[in-house]
Amino acid sequence: MAPQDAILGWDEDSNAEAYNAFTRDHPMYDATSRDLARRGHLADASLVVDLCGGAGATARAILDLVPARARVVSVDNAAAMQRVGRGTLTDARLTWIISPAERLADHLHASSADAVVCNSAIWKTDTAAVFAAVAHILRPGGHFVFNIGGGFAGVWHPDELSARTGPSLNTLIRQFVAEGHGYTPPPKDVDGPPKLRLEAVTEQLSAAGLTVVGTEVTAQHSTMAEKKAWLSIPVFARPEGNFTHAQRMKVLDAAYAMTTPGAPAVTSWLVVVAQRPEAPA
Repeated sequence: MAPQDAILGWDEDSNAEAYNAFTRDHPMYDATSRDLARRGHLADASLVVDLCGGAGATARAILDLVPARARVVSVDNAAAMQRVGRGTLTDARLTWIISPAERLADHLHASSADAVVCNSAIWKTDTAAVFAAVAHILRPGGHFVFNIGGGFAGVWHPDELSARTGPSLNTLIRQFVAEGHGYTPPPKDVDGPPKLRLEAVTEQLSAAGLTVVGTEVTAQHSTMAEKKAWLSIPVFARPEGNFTHAQRMKVLDAAYAMTTPGAPAVTSWLVVVAQRPEAPA
């Protein structure tokens, strides 16, 4: 089973297909992709990189904003995700590259990109190496836009706090298996300090030669029904430990039965906009 932040498993067809179906049927990734893309100053862009682009949900949002002459490059380490993406997103402006995010600079010329956008993935990478690679391929004045899940950044939007009227679906899953099966979460399931606070991000960006020009804590509004669909993707399914996917789905159904499907579920995000400084005149 993949770790809680789903670093592993993306090169499996079952995950790629389930993830792509989720992005098609539910608005979460589309909404966050469009939010990031609109912050990237893409109206006059010639080359934009969709970093950790998966099956192309963010590339689709970028393509809607860039000029007809622009190129978009989607970079991801998982061939399975890109196979699914190629089958559903056929815009001639889009190129797919299979590569770790840390090796981005191996595939693009220095100072060639107008913007790099990364949705829902940066904390799964070696951020210092990725920031250095992004700085290498960005042109002076180019923008790097990414988000960090609130739990990883240690931030919470007021909407998330006010929307909490009961336990989360993840909490209900843990309670169900603990009470019915004596489940004890693995040690890695224990909450630790936030792994990617803004202070650390700012320091790493600065070391790479990038300057933070904007930050915002945003709220993504969804429902328990959408959260259930998200937790049905094998790579995100809970609980961790020695369970089959079928067993996890039975637990999910039981936990979901204790919720109200239309009840609000709010997720917090830290959005960061960085820029490679303009060259001196």
